[in-house]
Amino acid sequence: MKSHIATVAAIAAAVVLSPAVGLAQPAGCDSPESHQFDFWVGRWSVSPFGQPDRHVADSLIEKLYAGCAVRENWSPLKGGEGGSLSSYVAADKAWRQTWVDSAGTRADFKGGWNGTALVLTGVWPQPGHPDQLTRMTYTPQPGGAVRQSGETSDDGGKTWSPSFDFLYRKAP
Repeated sequence: MKSHIATVAAIAAAVVLSPAVGLAQPAGCDSPESHQFDFWVGRWSVSPFGQPDRHVADSLIEKLYAGCAVRENWSPLKGGEGGSLSSYVAADKAWRQTWVDSAGTRADFKGGWNGTALVLTGVWPQPGHPDQLTRMTYTPQPGGAVRQSGETSDDGGKTWSPSFDFLYRKAP
């Protein structure tokens, strides 16, 4: 009897752990929308847009959790690291991103694919601007690079000002 129980337990463990069996992914993890941010996945050398010789950061962008999330690991050369976790939320028909950095800042963004770029907008408080909106646009570039530009608004999105502009190029 003991050997029968041990055999059943071993078979159950093998079935649960076997990659051949496969586990059902949550809805949306393999939808066309859940792949819209795949162009950003990679190991990157980051420079200000238009200044390709000025390396300011490294960034590792990974597709994780059975394709359900995109995680950013932002490492500027002068400190101030942080990261984000993004996922397509089918119920919202939108991308959601949460940013957290080494200064304790946390910001949440929402948006989607506009046909040429992924655009995310959210409140990202800055000193003296507790309700400042930030809009980030991630645009695939020729040769596999990615441009990430940011704009800010202090009037609820009526007007926008440039904030940052980076070019992500594949790291050697």
